[in-house]
Amino acid sequence: MSLSDTAALVSALQKELRRVIVGQDDVIAEILTAFLAGGHCLLRGVPGLAKTLLIKTLADAVHLKFSRIQFTPDLMPSDIIGTEVIEEDRATGARSIRFMPGPLFANIILADEINRTPPKTQAALLEAMQEYQVTVGGVRHQLDRPLFVLATQNPIEQEGTYPLPEAQLDRFMLELRVSYPSKVEEEAIVEQTTGTARSALHPVLDATSVLAMQALVRRIPVSRGLIRAAVSLARMTRPSDTEAPPFIKEYVEWGAGPRASQYLVLGAKARSAIAGRPMADLEDVRAVAASVLRHRMVTNFAAEAADRTSEDLVRELVGGKGWLR
Repeated sequence: MSLSDTAALVSALQKELRRVIVGQDDVIAEILTAFLAGGHCLLRGVPGLAKTLLIKTLADAVHLKFSRIQFTPDLMPSDIIGTEVIEEDRATGARSIRFMPGPLFANIILADEINRTPPKTQAALLEAMQEYQVTVGGVRHQLDRPLFVLATQNPIEQEGTYPLPEAQLDRFMLELRVSYPSKVEEEAIVEQTTGTARSALHPVLDATSVLAMQALVRRIPVSRGLIRAAVSLARMTRPSDTEAPPFIKEYVEWGAGPRASQYLVLGAKARSAIAGRPMADLEDVRAVAASVLRHRMVTNFAAEAADRTSEDLVRELVGGKGWLR
């Protein structure tokens, strides 16, 4: 798989997605960045912004197995991982145990409203995301590759939800904010969805192509200066670090861990591959910084009192020059 092939395939995939999804170009670009980098995404947005449709459309545009899991308060780990059943041979009467795979055994997984289910089931999903395997009855079962998990959250309703703790949020490469469409886009959405015409998608990727593209992203070179800048940016989110600016020390309780540094570099590499460029640069790091860092920073009471969010702090941090030294 060459850079030009990768750029052409991603462009074709974006074209297929835009046949169904109106607007949300930035969200689509970031989802594809995580897809090529081998990471997972958490999408936050109010209901009705096509989060689920976007993920389903992505699954339709590739030759990969898709699975949707609707998270509810009564969902158990075995409901998503799978379970063992006892089978009896009617001819001999012999009994054997067979594993019945759950919906996690897919390539693209939509974890819809992940904060609606208890921590035990959330942890089962996130463990599978990290280890690419599940263990049932002492037996390990490898999950299919590629594995791309996209989880959604509704930021409005908090009653009856189980917010993901910071340690579990850290498993998601990117947190994407899905916003309202513009007036022109909303008019196009209404026109497109209230008629009888439906766009037929043509799959442009298969598992072999996706794995080859992900391997290519890993091979894209980066300079020592870019790695140094990515690490500096992640470390500057930590109030205990000597390089952290005063506003971080004032408003942040905990900053991003080393996984943020890794994802800043991987995200930069993926953006470079999507653009067909042979080497990532600092602008690629800057482009993915907000999505990589905002869910990894825990603000304190002073930030709440000053109405400062992690989004504001990341924007101010990335806009500065300290991390470019």
